[in-house]
Amino acid sequence: MAYSAALHTVYNHYLQTYSQTRPSRYDTHKKGELRSIYNSIVEQNRKSPLFFLNNSKETCEFAIGLKESARELRNTIASLGGLDEGEILKKKAAFSSDPDIVEVNFVGDSETIGSAPTFEIFVNQLATGQMNTGNMLKSDENIDLPVGFYSFDVSINETSFEFQFNVNEGEVNLDIQKRLSRLFKNADLGITAKIIGDDGRSALSLEANATGRVTNRDFQFVISDAKTSKATGSVAYLGLDNVTREAANAEFLLNGEPRAAYSNNFTVEKLFELNLVGVNDENSLPVQIGLKNSIESITENVSNLIDGYNRFLDNTSSIGDIHHRSQQIVREMRNIAWLYSDEMSEIGLTVDSDGKISIYDNEQLGQIITDSDETLANRPDGTLSEADEEDIESSNAGLETLKSFTNAILRKSNQITLNPMNYVDKTVIAYKNPARAFVNPYVPSAYSGMMFNGYC
Repeated sequence: MAYSAALHTVYNHYLQTYSQTRPSRYDTHKKGELRSIYNSIVEQNRKSPLFFLNNSKETCEFAIGLKESARELRNTIASLGGLDEGEILKKKAAFSSDPDIVEVNFVGDSETIGSAPTFEIFVNQLATGQMNTGNMLKSDENIDLPVGFYSFDVSINETSFEFQFNVNEGEVNLDIQKRLSRLFKNADLGITAKIIGDDGRSALSLEANATGRVTNRDFQFVISDAKTSKATGSVAYLGLDNVTREAANAEFLLNGEPRAAYSNNFTVEKLFELNLVGVNDENSLPVQIGLKNSIESITENVSNLIDGYNRFLDNTSSIGDIHHRSQQIVREMRNIAWLYSDEMSEIGLTVDSDGKISIYDNEQLGQIITDSDETLANRPDGTLSEADEEDIESSNAGLETLKSFTNAILRKSNQITLNPMNYVDKTVIAYKNPARAFVNPYVPSAYSGMMFNGYC
């Protein structure tokens, strides 16, 4: 039981500290991909010498943060068309006529582009979670509860959790509100607690992270001390059971047809991922959703690629003062960018002295994808002039530059993800006998143990 609790704490710390806010579909793998990763680790361990690692807290945080940054960069590249060389940067981008109401992302592939519809959506109501707002009390006034040990139950999905806390002599209302806020945060039940109020008055606000109303349940969570094991009265005094907003589903019209969803984030025909962020005015027009043209798509893809690459440099550079080996990664990434700097300048991109990339000419960048297509479309008989062939050759060269650069940073991010321990401080103890090398699970496998340091 103690081991399970420790394991739960480890994963919660990992997810809250390092993981992305939202899961990525590019973190899932087929059996063949997992087998390939396993074989790569085995081969790497077979050739790796035996190391003595620096197991300081800073080193552990550096290794975990480095792997997560590299994984994020890899996922950014994967989201732009896939990881196959022929599909890189070919992803179509979706548009929303009003991003303040509906954000959209195209999640289909090249085979489904032809079937991707243009449609409209009118948002009537956003999905919300239940909110309980406690009684407004004077923050610095002594709590009007007898000193003692109190408890109350929080029921979620027919499962109850008991919260216990002390009320000590001389404590004020704000002290207890802050204590309960910390209890909810540490419990991680999917309820966000915060202190609200002003003018010397405060209350405890509790909001469910999940949205949508389940048909056979009136509330997402219920707070009560009617059958609790310790002293009662805290729920009524603090107003923890005051439901000020019930959970509600998102309601909208999709091409004029009424629809509903538990969440504000959902997909349409497995092609468009929609995120509802606002509500249409009664007299406003529906939001139009569709695919952008080629020049807009390639510009957006390259922009996202550059943002992901620059973000990786920033994340890695920011820990340079803590771990000097981070500068090795920064240099390796910069060298890749500088290698392509001359070719990039010809397609509207520039590489600065820090290795960061920026777009200085969107039109020139977008033209590389359209020149070849437009030239061929305008010559249905297949006859091309010298000027036509030069345009196509120039466009193809620009695309190859982008693909080569993308593949280069993808390979580097895969290397870092596979073995972040390559960049931590370590001392070589013994080299392998090249004639009798055997698999040693010590080096990359040490990364997994770092997540459990201090827990097991």
